[in-house]
Amino acid sequence: MNINNIITNIKINITKKHIIFLVLFAALVFISSRINFSPLVGANNQFFTLFQFFGPIAGAFLGPIFGAVSVLCSEIADYFIVGKAFTLINVIRLTPMLFAAYYFGRKYNVTSKIVAIVVPLIAITAFVMHPVGRTVWFFSLYWTIPIIIALMPEKYSHHFSLKSLGATFTAHSVGGAAWIWAIPMTAEQWIALIPVVAFERTLFALGIASSYLVMNTVLDKAMDKLKDKFKWNVPADVLHINKAYVITKKMFKMHA
Repeated sequence: MNINNIITNIKINITKKHIIFLVLFAALVFISSRINFSPLVGANNQFFTLFQFFGPIAGAFLGPIFGAVSVLCSEIADYFIVGKAFTLINVIRLTPMLFAAYYFGRKYNVTSKIVAIVVPLIAITAFVMHPVGRTVWFFSLYWTIPIIIALMPEKYSHHFSLKSLGATFTAHSVGGAAWIWAIPMTAEQWIALIPVVAFERTLFALGIASSYLVMNTVLDKAMDKLKDKFKWNVPADVLHINKAYVITKKMFKMHA
């Protein structure tokens, strides 16, 4: 198949509904990026935001590629609408969430599994190649978490809770590998971050999982109403909603 045919097929697969939900999620991700969550260690006036919770889940609903694109669109909007400075730190912080969205939205295929494994491996390699990283190589062991999860049987590796954990550590691996080369930090500072990362990433994983459950439920109810009132159907390849993870009263009932 030549390049023209590939481009034609891509155009055919991108529908108006794809664009609508791409814009919707880009807007939601953008809004979440404006709400601060915690300060970023090693940089002044830099914060983690609710973007760390909401960004990755775009991949689950739109698919890994469209999810990553929606995150990219929201990041670009941040520069042009808000006037965010094009600093090295901001550019470094842009990339990790693209990979997190891809990881959270990865499919049941070999390609997705390979990407989920290779990205953290490259990050680990880049980290230990740095003079400081070489002395604190054990810090990068955190980044084996998304690899281990991806290698688990599918019923575990594709559970939203483990994908949340894998996604946040995928983002951390990409960001950490870039950070050590761009921002001067001592080995002692990296070692001091080890317990901070454990706590921080656990919170992020819980935030991602909770955001996914809530958004999955909201979209399920919204799509049902659109279908009933306006006969507007959204194909699963445009917006994937997992009925198994829709919040219901039964989920809160205690079993005898």
